[in-house]
Amino acid sequence: MRVVSIPAITAILLAGSAQAATDPSGTWLTGDGRAKVKIERCGPSGANVCGTVVWVKSPLNDQGQPRTDIKNPDPKKRSRPVIGMPLMDNLKPDEDGFKGQIYNADEGKFYDVTLARESASELSVSGCLLRILCGSQTWTKAPDEVAQAAPKPAKAAAPKPAPAEKAAQP
Repeated sequence: MRVVSIPAITAILLAGSAQAATDPSGTWLTGDGRAKVKIERCGPSGANVCGTVVWVKSPLNDQGQPRTDIKNPDPKKRSRPVIGMPLMDNLKPDEDGFKGQIYNADEGKFYDVTLARESASELSVSGCLLRILCGSQTWTKAPDEVAQAAPKPAKAAAPKPAPAEKAAQP
């Protein structure tokens, strides 16, 4: 029988809780409250993180159609719905959290980003464009349930059929 010391067990448990404390996985409400992003493990052995839009405050545009990625620099992607759109792909673990790039659909630009878990309910999102234009915001934890399905486009109301005339009764 192998005996494991209490300090060894404690070290293993602390390492696991430290990883859980820094793991940004979950659903997060953006700092401006306009979107929810689901962050999940991805990449080789689940070491990286990816993020996808799962909810937007205003899912339809002025024409009643689902919002699309209209400012994307790639014309082929401009018709893709915002809901379900990937914002982060394979951010890699780093001493400060997770680093990589985040897509800003409002501008159609990519920014260098660092995600760092501040607490169980807060995620720091810091980004820079060309390492000189930088900013950060705090995202807050949201329920992990699927927040919103892609909205269906508004349909024009079908005209109501004219009432049928009653046959004359003798």
